[in-house]
Amino acid sequence: MSTKYIFVTGGVVSGLGKGITTAALGCLLKAGGFKVSTMKFDPYINIDPGVMSPSQHGEVFVTDDGAETDLDVGHYERFTDENLTAKANISVGKIYWDVLNKERNGDYGGNTVQVIPHITDAIKKKIYLAEHDQRSDIVICEVGGTVGDIESLPIIEAIRQISREAGRDNVLYIHVTLIPYLSKSGEMKSKATQHSVKELLSLGIQPDIIVCRTEHKLPEDMKDKIALFCNVNKECVIQNIDCDSIYEVPLLFEKENLYSLVCNRLKLPQSTPDLSDWNALNERMKSAEKCVEIALVGKYDLHDAYLSVAEALKHASISHSVNLKIRWVCSEWLESNAASQFLSGVKGIIAPAGFGKRGTLGIINAVQYARENKIPFLGLCLGFQCAAIEFARNVAGLADADSMEYEPETQTPIMQLNPEQRSISALGGTLLRGARPIKLLKDTTISNIYNEEIIYERFRHRYEFNNYYREELAAKGLVFSGVSADERSVEVIELPKNIHPWFVATQYHAEFKSRPNRPHPLFLGFVQACIENK
Repeated sequence: MSTKYIFVTGGVVSGLGKGITTAALGCLLKAGGFKVSTMKFDPYINIDPGVMSPSQHGEVFVTDDGAETDLDVGHYERFTDENLTAKANISVGKIYWDVLNKERNGDYGGNTVQVIPHITDAIKKKIYLAEHDQRSDIVICEVGGTVGDIESLPIIEAIRQISREAGRDNVLYIHVTLIPYLSKSGEMKSKATQHSVKELLSLGIQPDIIVCRTEHKLPEDMKDKIALFCNVNKECVIQNIDCDSIYEVPLLFEKENLYSLVCNRLKLPQSTPDLSDWNALNERMKSAEKCVEIALVGKYDLHDAYLSVAEALKHASISHSVNLKIRWVCSEWLESNAASQFLSGVKGIIAPAGFGKRGTLGIINAVQYARENKIPFLGLCLGFQCAAIEFARNVAGLADADSMEYEPETQTPIMQLNPEQRSISALGGTLLRGARPIKLLKDTTISNIYNEEIIYERFRHRYEFNNYYREELAAKGLVFSGVSADERSVEVIELPKNIHPWFVATQYHAEFKSRPNRPHPLFLGFVQACIENK
């Protein structure tokens, strides 16, 4: 069977759920027995999102091989339960960088370097590599941004050319659009979708399927109108109605016959996707009666900055058959106010990742509140730093303890630059990233969670615990329960059960490896402790 290519574009506005559409379709096709690759092309000029502010772009998702990628790659991994690589996320900036480096090396033999064919050929090569490297039956490629954006034009042109090269029967175009609802008149409007498709047609692409994001059920006459004006069959107008959980989307798409439409259009063998796990997952969500409230104390005001953390908490909560309520707490609120004002009544506190000094004192105050009030606590990366600093200051008596990230001249550097980082001047692509082995100390909370001696988790950091203070803090009760394979770097700290019921902080990002039907054990243990918190 020839490799099939599915391209997902978006129109009208951003944030319509192209990433969820791509991930859910990948889930359906994998459930039907196909080997699927998912990838995203982003139109921005950045090489990758590694130095983008999470307040603007959301979290940076890290793969096993250390790639800093768009958050949609996290959706792909969670929905398809596949570990992806750097090849899953390519920016236009990276394409231009590669092409210009080749030009400087003389690889183009003196020819004039142009968007067509050089940039478009480089884009196509990345798409073809995704199929070649993974021997995929189907490659699903999401095009970031909105059709009509000047930055995305080379990507649109490249995916147009692929239909000529691979054959139109091997290529399918899905366009995700918005159906606005005017509450005052009680009307749904299709004009925005018509204009968006017209824009796509002007670039040489006729969509095969139109996925309509909508607040309300799409009436039949509205589907007729969209089909007529956008030149598609009525059954190819798919509603993507707002729902309570993103994990309902594969089931909703199956009800809309998206799987069959794709198989028919691409001449794929017909089968029935096995969605039993997804049905069971959604049934557990709907049947849960008890609720557990957990405070997420972070420094960024965009919830997408902590997307994987929130999803990992959901996965664990579903597994424990409880409803999750996240209390979003800005860490800066805790710098000039009592922590109890914002954290009172929660069953657990989690401190996720972040960079820079702003808001860190508030996280340290949240750690102190959790420690002193015996509230289950989980720190991740920045949360690990703040937990170590808080213990050093308030338990070990090192009042001026700090991190060199926030106070480079501190006299008590609990957190210091990793030795591998000390000669690095550039920010982008220089953090310690990707999956690394960790040795766990026996008979500790963390070892009981994993039930393994060696684990592999994903990292993204530049500062590490200063071993000069290890003995001093250990004498005061801090347990160094996870270390690097060479035992040089501290990766996990915790408090023993006789001091605190559940207190763990990790240098790594466990949230990146959690799956809806396979929750991460660290989050399972944390949520279990929150449920048991009286």
